[in-house]
Amino acid sequence: MSILSLARPEIVALKAYSHASWDPALDRLHANELPWRAETDRSLAGLNRYPEPHPHVLAERLAALYGVRADQLLPGRGSDESIDLLLRGFCRAGVDNVVICPPTFGMYAVAARIQGAAVREVPLKAEQGFALDTDAVTAACDANTRIVFLCSPNNPTGNAIEPASITKLLKALAGRALVAVDEAYIEFSGDTSLTGQLEQYPHLVVLRTLSKAYGLAGARVGSLIASPEIVQLLGKVIPPYSIPQLTIEAVLHTLAPVQLTIQRERVAQIVAERERLRAGIAAAKGVRRVWPSVANFLLVDFEAPDRVLAAARDAKLLIRDMRNVSPYSLRISVGTPEQNDRLIRSLS
Repeated sequence: MSILSLARPEIVALKAYSHASWDPALDRLHANELPWRAETDRSLAGLNRYPEPHPHVLAERLAALYGVRADQLLPGRGSDESIDLLLRGFCRAGVDNVVICPPTFGMYAVAARIQGAAVREVPLKAEQGFALDTDAVTAACDANTRIVFLCSPNNPTGNAIEPASITKLLKALAGRALVAVDEAYIEFSGDTSLTGQLEQYPHLVVLRTLSKAYGLAGARVGSLIASPEIVQLLGKVIPPYSIPQLTIEAVLHTLAPVQLTIQRERVAQIVAERERLRAGIAAAKGVRRVWPSVANFLLVDFEAPDRVLAAARDAKLLIRDMRNVSPYSLRISVGTPEQNDRLIRSLS
């Protein structure tokens, strides 16, 4: 059975928008652009011209970064757009549903509700370190379940889901629903990506981003990695010219070998600082628990979270109120050594 049997029939039948042809070797008199650059334009290609409608060079570079084929990857504007594309491509409004495992990234539920898909919640098992309840997720899926969203390492808890649990879920949902695994923080964990299982599980979708470990949150570039059938389908849904030329050039520069060496060094520094910050917070008064984390942040339970938030602001620091997880929870991103020291001092 084709994986596209799970997709919206009208999207499968959709004829994609026919954009202007792309040939940068020719002078362009076919796309209604201005023929002159703006005086302030310092880009390589010229911002007076539309970028490549679906940037193949960028897709090829990202595919090489993640160790997949270019036809398995669809670049988009951050993971948020990948999530939105999945929902628009696979969920019929008022009919289909998705499953999420809170506490987790909030955009899964928001994007689903915008699309008109129902959201079913199967909470992670907090008493087991926020482990995935695989059997409960499987039981929550019915004939109209189209996507199960997982985040590993999970935001906001920081723990990675056991690979065996994900594999068990993939086997249980084969032919029934997509399993979308968000690996936004995987570079900080040292874990192996699930992309190596794409051939075995055509209903697996992996989401990656340059926003975290690569320092390009402002560029807004994510990758949806899946079977070519899914990539081709969602390529009809994503708008042409969705990634700006400046972003394309910034990404290609950032992914140059010299810059990747710097990126790996910074990830290692964040991991070291994460452990130092964890120890410093754990030693402070009023700390109930520092949850284990393999991401670039820590979930911490405080006796008086309001006072901690106020003290952090007094130290010119913003931390995240996560009392939707528990009445005591705050999330703290790992910063520079100086910022982390300031945070630890604020707790006194």
